[in-house]
Amino acid sequence: MMSDVQQVEQAWASIADVLFVPHTEAEYNALVIVLDQLIDTVGEDESHPLASLMEVISVLIEKYEDENVPELD
Repeated sequence: MMSDVQQVEQAWASIADVLFVPHTEAEYNALVIVLDQLIDTVGEDESHPLASLMEVISVLIEKYEDENVPELD
């Protein structure tokens, strides 16, 4: 029987290109594109299977912006 971690490890290869912590502007921009696509797909349907992924990517983008994008005065 496979553990939860083993199941995630098997699935990770197929999602690692769209779910990651951005460390560069290019990675940030790639996540923004993914988020835009998710918004187009999910909209405001909180019960959509990808709604949680959309929320996670939003948090990753916000964290990057907080650390790397200067606030406008």
